[in-house]
Amino acid sequence: MNNMSETIKHLFEEVAPALSNPHGKITIVGVGQVGMACAYSVLQQNIANEIALVDVVPDKLKGEMMDLQHGLAFTRHCTVKADTDYSITAGSKLCVITAGCRQREGETRLSLVQRNVEIFKGIVPQLVKYSPDTLLMVVSNPVDVLTYVTWKLSGLPKERVFGSGTNLDSARFRFLLSEKLKIAPSSCHGWIVGEHGDSSVAVWSGVNVAGVTLSNVNPNLGDEKKDDEHWETEIHKKVVDSAYEIIKLKGYTSWAIGLSVATICQGILRNSRNVFALSTNVKGHHGITEDVYLSLPCVVGLNGLTHIVKQDLNEKEINQLQKSAEQLLEVQNSLKL
Repeated sequence: MNNMSETIKHLFEEVAPALSNPHGKITIVGVGQVGMACAYSVLQQNIANEIALVDVVPDKLKGEMMDLQHGLAFTRHCTVKADTDYSITAGSKLCVITAGCRQREGETRLSLVQRNVEIFKGIVPQLVKYSPDTLLMVVSNPVDVLTYVTWKLSGLPKERVFGSGTNLDSARFRFLLSEKLKIAPSSCHGWIVGEHGDSSVAVWSGVNVAGVTLSNVNPNLGDEKKDDEHWETEIHKKVVDSAYEIIKLKGYTSWAIGLSVATICQGILRNSRNVFALSTNVKGHHGITEDVYLSLPCVVGLNGLTHIVKQDLNEKEINQLQKSAEQLLEVQNSLKL
């Protein structure tokens, strides 16, 4: 170590000390398939200038860190660090939690919940201890309930704790719409709100292409009984089933959620004030009166979630959203926090 110090001393003349905490630091907790897809997407898109990885399995953690570090010559500048000790996360602008038990084939996201609550009790207080000014984004499933759990465990204000929510569901929705309409997904505008899971709500009343609302063109759009073009069954049902199908086919989902999370991270760190479908406290919206976490379109920036878009939902969609909230509230109330 002394020899190295001598080399550095001869090579450089220090003018001022280097900053140890760069401004764009992201922590990712959990280096499973989802965590690493998030880390890789964040690295590849030059979103952070430091990535800290945390996990409980030291060998896997070190291996993943080294593998990313060896690619740094091919990316823009970023420092990649990893440790089982949460002190490595100090000074993070944003902490992304992907740790937890993986969803088993055929298992609903909600049945995962208590298994993951216990894990979160060891994660969330540590993140807040080392980065009291951080934002927390939950990705682990069931994301809505675990975002509520994170909010409760963290003691942070609600605008600083949110989940990746239905941002991915909305992307799946737009992709499937684009296939049916034979145009680019980025030109199909549609939102999935509510639970990231089986009770999600497709906002058919707001689906549009270039400002043309599809429900004006086809008044039966999304109505399973009346719509002979089967938009609900062919598109929304596929959105709900797609994660189960991918898990059945390859064992887990990773790439799309990694890209979704990286896009949200980018919006936050660059303060670009994008609108994403994020899981947030929806008390006071659409007739929901309890502290329950569901996805609605949210404006997000460097200081967290600043606005919730007041979507003009129709009566059917409001009823579905309230049912989604009731289901999640039932699960929340059964938790041992």
